[in-house]
Amino acid sequence: MNYHLTLIAILAATLTVGCATAATKTPAELNDLEIAHVAYIANNIDVRYAHLALAISDNPKIHEFANAMIRDHKAVNVQALALLEKLNATPQDNFLSKQLTGQSNELVNEMRQLSGAAFDARYADNELGYHKAVNDIVENSFIPNIENSEVKALFKKALAIYKAHEQHAEKMVASLK
Repeated sequence: MNYHLTLIAILAATLTVGCATAATKTPAELNDLEIAHVAYIANNIDVRYAHLALAISDNPKIHEFANAMIRDHKAVNVQALALLEKLNATPQDNFLSKQLTGQSNELVNEMRQLSGAAFDARYADNELGYHKAVNDIVENSFIPNIENSEVKALFKKALAIYKAHEQHAEKMVASLK
């Protein structure tokens, strides 16, 4: 199963099944500190994928994209950590950050087995799907529910960057076909 389809399935399952019990949360029910942790983890996951791409791929387009992912996702995390420090707050681990980490470990293990055009296609396809799924949850579940105005502003700024990543990934996928 493609990682981005798995991510979308996880998000859909948590949105529908999450309402069954009071103890189970949905992404929309996460508090600001849980949302911050999910975002931090999601950024680190994409940086990890980018480092893998730089190590495995010889394709200049893949390298260009991967370097942009490292630069941009690290920059957002630096801003997020500075804001958390300013607010004297600590991100909180949660079900979604744990699920994302587990799924990313599986995908990295899968992609390590690939090389050449097969790796490039898998990386590009994943990046497109990953950005679509993350952008959707950030825009439709996180931003509407973030209470702190500074945190909300950072997420809106980051979303604009991630939407540009999604467009770049679409072009990358098309160029590899």
